[in-house]
Amino acid sequence: MVANPSALWGVLNVTPDSFSDGGDFVNVDRALERARQMVSDGASVIDVGAESTRPGAGRIDASQEISRLTPVVTELVAAGIQVSVDTMRAETAQAMIRLGVPIINDVSGGLADPDMFGVIAGADVDYVLMHWRGHSDQMDSLAHYDDVVGDVISELLARLDASKEAGIDASRIWIDPGLGFAKDIEHNWELCRHIDQFVAMGYPVLVGASRKRFLGALLPEGHHPKDRDGVAVALSVSLAGSGVSAFRVHEPRLHHEALEVWAKSQNTEE
Repeated sequence: MVANPSALWGVLNVTPDSFSDGGDFVNVDRALERARQMVSDGASVIDVGAESTRPGAGRIDASQEISRLTPVVTELVAAGIQVSVDTMRAETAQAMIRLGVPIINDVSGGLADPDMFGVIAGADVDYVLMHWRGHSDQMDSLAHYDDVVGDVISELLARLDASKEAGIDASRIWIDPGLGFAKDIEHNWELCRHIDQFVAMGYPVLVGASRKRFLGALLPEGHHPKDRDGVAVALSVSLAGSGVSAFRVHEPRLHHEALEVWAKSQNTEE
């Protein structure tokens, strides 16, 4: 039996204020260099975001988001690199689809912009639908659940029903449990422990835990978010056999190497 590692989506934030690498890749040349390096390191998709969704972050307008994304996305698409754009705005999604982007990663699951589902339904793209309850400046106050696994699944199912009613092809939908979004530390771990229930929903599952606060709780106070890469890799390996389709990560090389080790350790001769 051969074990297959999950795919890796490399995070590329072209923002000045993302929680772990804000400002590192606002320069277009540096962003493109980083994207090429991540592909070399094992990323099959580069997930480009131009608006920070860190807790407490304020919003930017669509024109600013599009202006940050356009030069980087244009070059990546021209180079034949598989691109996902991380946006909650229908206007931005439409602009990026026109540039040839094949994946829209919407952390709001269509809740932030009522026009998003219509744009996706009319396009030949994959769509990542994440569990979300509110914008970054309010999401911590929304982290209340009776049963976090059951509640998140129920809320995702409601959004999936709405997306299909809007005309989105179910075969093009991915789901994401939304680790770190309106969840406290224990909520995130509970979702990880039961990730198989999300896989059982029948859609490809994207997990984005890289460098998030709940992983930082395992490390000494005063550490930098980049110091969380080791524990993020450990989580990827621990979830590798669960059927997760892809991990969204900041350092693909580390995850790729660890998942290759995991795969080798699982392979047996029949």
